[in-house]
Amino acid sequence: MRILVTGAAGFLGSHLCDRLLSEGHEVIGMDNFITGSPDNLAHLAGNERFSFIRHDVSNFIFVPGEVDAVLHFASPASPNPTSRYGYVNLPIQTMKAGALGTHNTLGVARKYGAKYLLASTSEIYGDPLEHPQKESYWGHVDPIGVRSVYDEAKRFAEALTMAYHRFHGIDTRIVRIFNTYGPRMHLEDGRVVPNFIQQALRGEPLTVYGDGSQTRSFCYVDDLIDGIVRLLYSNEHLPVNIGNPQETSILEFAEVINRLVGNKGGIVFRPQARLEGDPQRRQPDIQRAKEILGWEPRVSLEDGLRETIAYFRYKMGLE
Repeated sequence: MRILVTGAAGFLGSHLCDRLLSEGHEVIGMDNFITGSPDNLAHLAGNERFSFIRHDVSNFIFVPGEVDAVLHFASPASPNPTSRYGYVNLPIQTMKAGALGTHNTLGVARKYGAKYLLASTSEIYGDPLEHPQKESYWGHVDPIGVRSVYDEAKRFAEALTMAYHRFHGIDTRIVRIFNTYGPRMHLEDGRVVPNFIQQALRGEPLTVYGDGSQTRSFCYVDDLIDGIVRLLYSNEHLPVNIGNPQETSILEFAEVINRLVGNKGGIVFRPQARLEGDPQRRQPDIQRAKEILGWEPRVSLEDGLRETIAYFRYKMGLE
């Protein structure tokens, strides 16, 4: 297939380009580098089946030649307000990527009769009252909070995608992505994985807020991309959760990283400064992914973290 991937220079988008190219497809990457990095695509220079268009998806999209599939991954994704890459600090761009970007990419799919896959998020569940979260759960979302620019943009994007599917007959898919980690995460992302790894590599104590009992479910990027590609090849139109259902406390996560790095700095506890709307628990129900896609994560937390730590050590100039 000839496939357009928006957000191609991002963490997930770049890995997705690699996987699609490895399967023999032609890939057109698109990104405006607001949060993505050219470094993530540098290894594809000279690949005859990869081309790149620098473009903001919130503007009209023109792609020369026909397209068989459109995968819309363009959007800021970090909720951390201390990161300049976080959507709290890019609120308008985030909403435009989710609303106008989805509209424009759906337009490309409609023009060429292409398959369409929307990268949605577990954030559409908000601060959930249901654990684990099934695709049938409608969520618990603040529509005007600081996180709403991302949450509501993705909820709108899902609604628009289904409208194009029902009204125009577009062959759509929706993946709801849960916490993912791995190489090519941005060092200034501001979320727990890059923060902890960098502290550990510097020999510093890892900062845990509260008692560390809050939980997350961490999925290694290779597993996530495998689930997304399986969804692309499927005939499923309704949303599908892709993530790791193994729930890990932040304290346990910190201890694993310190052990893998050999960090003697330990852990320091700080008063919990919970971000507005930040969920205490997040865990996917992946039963539909198992049944429809035959998918479940295979990479263990420790194996995935070893690969991620090696990447951060390289990016920090420590090897």
